[in-house]
Amino acid sequence: MMRQIAIYGKGGIGKSTTTQNTVAALSEMGKKVMVVGCDPKADSTRLLLHGLNQKTVLDTIREEGEDIDLEDIIKVGFNNIKCVESGGPEPGVGCAGRGIITSINMLENLGAYEEGIDYVFYDVLGDVVCGGFAMPIREGKAKEIYIVASGEMMALYAANNICKGIRKYATQGGVRLGGIICNSRNVDNEEELLKAFSKKLNTQLIKFVPRDNVVQRAEINKKTVIDYDPSVPQADVYRSLAMAIEKNDMFVVPEPILNDELETLLLEYGMLN
Repeated sequence: MMRQIAIYGKGGIGKSTTTQNTVAALSEMGKKVMVVGCDPKADSTRLLLHGLNQKTVLDTIREEGEDIDLEDIIKVGFNNIKCVESGGPEPGVGCAGRGIITSINMLENLGAYEEGIDYVFYDVLGDVVCGGFAMPIREGKAKEIYIVASGEMMALYAANNICKGIRKYATQGGVRLGGIICNSRNVDNEEELLKAFSKKLNTQLIKFVPRDNVVQRAEINKKTVIDYDPSVPQADVYRSLAMAIEKNDMFVVPEPILNDELETLLLEYGMLN
């Protein structure tokens, strides 16, 4: 059965990097994966395609009209991972979230989801759980959500807000939270803090991803870590994350906490003076 997963988190937290490295590991396990970039920057598939060379769905429609083929909007990247970028409107015009709705509808109409795919990952812009950006969960496309966070206050604040959005759409779309992924920023007591934060939300810290400069070196070379150097320890971290997602059976309606509770938690783990 195809699993549709949306990755949310604060802007700049490393969602795209985490997503691409994770799907590289899943593909290495023999899984057939498609990544749908839901960010107007169209950088959700860059490492899988070895560069920003993918024409977006919206650009394709603007230039060629609605009569397009699947091959016009899907590129095949590392290890046969299918890559789609929804794109966005021209700057200052229209709603960027509209691109996500248009893209998913186009992919459905063209039969993209009917070709034996095991996983579809939606890499969603920032921490907005409203309008078009909530579409993968509001419309029940993505049943699983993972939130990328770190031990920084604003990343946790965003994660808590996203949980409010998931809770809002849990009944309507059947969406559930699969866990928190910590993309470490080397904050004091970070792993312990994220475990405590996850527990308060009624979920799990599914993986702590340590900070390692090999991720940046791989990115400079326009590759995922597994593609760049499959022998490094960080490659095993992403393999472990992929396996945790593959075997995960803990899907919950999260219980967001009050901002006061969040600040108390940060104080408890030495984050606020």
